[in-house]
Amino acid sequence: MTDRPMLAPEVADALAARRPVVALESTLLAHGLPAPDNHVVGTALEAVVRAAGAVPATVAVLDGVARIGLDAAGLARVCAGGLSKLSRRDLGVALGLGLDGATTVASTAVLAHSAGIRVFATGGLGGVHRDARDSWDVSADLAALATTPLVVVCSGVKSILDVPATLEQLETLSVPVLGFGTDAFPGFYRRDSGMAVPWRVDTVGQVADVVTAHLGLGAESGILLANPVPAADELDRDLHDRVLAEGLARVAARGVRGRAVTPELLAYFHEATGGASLACNIALVTANAALAARLAVELSGRELSGRPGTR
Repeated sequence: MTDRPMLAPEVADALAARRPVVALESTLLAHGLPAPDNHVVGTALEAVVRAAGAVPATVAVLDGVARIGLDAAGLARVCAGGLSKLSRRDLGVALGLGLDGATTVASTAVLAHSAGIRVFATGGLGGVHRDARDSWDVSADLAALATTPLVVVCSGVKSILDVPATLEQLETLSVPVLGFGTDAFPGFYRRDSGMAVPWRVDTVGQVADVVTAHLGLGAESGILLANPVPAADELDRDLHDRVLAEGLARVAARGVRGRAVTPELLAYFHEATGGASLACNIALVTANAALAARLAVELSGRELSGRPGTR
């Protein structure tokens, strides 16, 4: 057992040379997608990052070691099932007891930042749950973003959450929220959650300018870059709304709470939409990985050329 993250050789070499690296989470693969699609997607996401000129670093805990960058065998283990879901608070437990676990947005962000990675791609951010007034259920993703200065590229927050309350919490935590090519805050399966983004950016260069300025001020918080699902892959609104209502009722009837809510609802979406939500999920996370890689390349290029920012 070691409490120090193990960097894959390719990731370590890239970071040492200040080449672009993109972190990828493993909970998406272990708990968000069914087999064998999860392994196909995990491999494809790494290929998308490479195609854009960056090095992928899928993060997980295997044999009690936090691994930043997985080989083929490690990726296969993540996708084989049986891994615990590890948020930030669970990392010490998993490392101390020598366990296997898939990392959430919160834990992936913390581990990626500890290695010096500045850009992280995922599907959707966790947030404030709809019954939080009674349950106090607020994702640790938000607290992690407040104290971890890196860029998280995602398709907003899942529509199963309380989107207005999540945006309010992000404001309270001083986390900048940028909409990439959109004035609307994305709702995961839907391009528009019904809420506006505080700030719009239309180019990767503009995002890099914001990142440079934000970190240059010594900010401790991360940046949320909200990238809507491609229009052609958006889930039909009527189908989305019907399945969401059914899924929320089902979760309530079964007494599902805490970390089990999101996997339960995502599984129901997959079942009730005949796989349409799965195709949407794959499309959006692929687009996010591609955008994250472009941003990582831009930031790395500026650093290597000594060009901190442009206007």
